[in-house]
Amino acid sequence: MMTKTFTIGDRVTWNSEAGWVTGTIIAIHTKDFPYKGYVHHASPDDPQYEIQSDKTDHIAAHKGSALHHLPA
Repeated sequence: MMTKTFTIGDRVTWNSEAGWVTGTIIAIHTKDFPYKGYVHHASPDDPQYEIQSDKTDHIAAHKGSALHHLPA
């Protein structure tokens, strides 16, 4: 299975505990990084993306497998 890839500025959606959320990718991590007290694992082959929520300005970190592109 091919990994989904995204770029900074892409609009995406993901399913959170509170339901579907939309936002914009603001950073891409290709190595492990600290985030909210935890180390999130990432690599060039399996990056993690920081996304800013449209509704709340909350920042979330997710792997590409959890994200879906929104139409432009």
